[in-house]
Amino acid sequence: MICQAWIEGVSTRKVDDLVRALGNESGISRSTVSRICADIDDGVAEFLARRLDHTWFPYLFVDATYVDVRHGGRVVSQAVAVVTGVSAQGRREILAMTVGDAESTDFWTQILRGLRERGLKVATATDAEGVALVISDAHSGIKSAVKAILPGAGWQRCRVHFARNVTQRLGSAHSKPVNALISTIFAQTTGEAVIAQYKQVTESLRGSFPAIADMLETAEADLIAFAVMPREHWQKIWSNNPIERLNREIKRRADVVQIFPNRESVTRLIGAVLQEQHEEWQYGERRYLSEISMRKLITVLNGDSAVDPVGVVMPLTA
Repeated sequence: MICQAWIEGVSTRKVDDLVRALGNESGISRSTVSRICADIDDGVAEFLARRLDHTWFPYLFVDATYVDVRHGGRVVSQAVAVVTGVSAQGRREILAMTVGDAESTDFWTQILRGLRERGLKVATATDAEGVALVISDAHSGIKSAVKAILPGAGWQRCRVHFARNVTQRLGSAHSKPVNALISTIFAQTTGEAVIAQYKQVTESLRGSFPAIADMLETAEADLIAFAVMPREHWQKIWSNNPIERLNREIKRRADVVQIFPNRESVTRLIGAVLQEQHEEWQYGERRYLSEISMRKLITVLNGDSAVDPVGVVMPLTA
């Protein structure tokens, strides 16, 4: 009961109140709660080190959030990196969680290399059953690590983060109509229409907002990488929103602690939270992506469609 209450976000002080309410008048000390919860470590360690070759993961979502940790007598901000995947069965899984000093290229490279060592399948010229697309923000460290460690995988730049970049450049007042225009790209229903609208929007912004037009031109291949995939998947893979919702849950739980005593305590708590979320995804009735749409994805990845120079699937013709 104590372990579960702690994972769910009950502070050690409130755990003491709970124990007293259950009839133990002496209560329980914070140190005892911490000692009991340390038993979670083995389960979390096993979960985060499990093999990943039981299936293949065409989609990976990659992101990080930050928590405060005591280190060397001071409080420092530490990156908590999380990788989730969508399996061939259309279900989401938590694949990795790592704590580090910063989101450097080496940090992300180590994380992705660890996934491969645990059996994550990588697409090859003769076998398409591997990572097809990695979705993240435009962090250079992530992009470099994907290129180095996951050959054959495409990279989808999160459209939500791109919209934020536009707002940062123009300010909230000017960016609203611009982002509204850019959003029309994602309202299209075919790959050809996405390309055409992208070029039209870019040119329409050239006169009034040349900097944004340049941003669009540079980001074209990455911002519409989703259009290679089945239409049913687009809304689920063109942004990093799914993992950002997970990050909010991590922050909600971390806010109860406020300052972690060490990195190990971060791994213990956040790892336990992620393990529970993983189990909910695995045993929930609803899949993230349907079986039918996953079969369509296999058809696309096996080359039954032609891909144009910017990476958008075109039907094969006789």
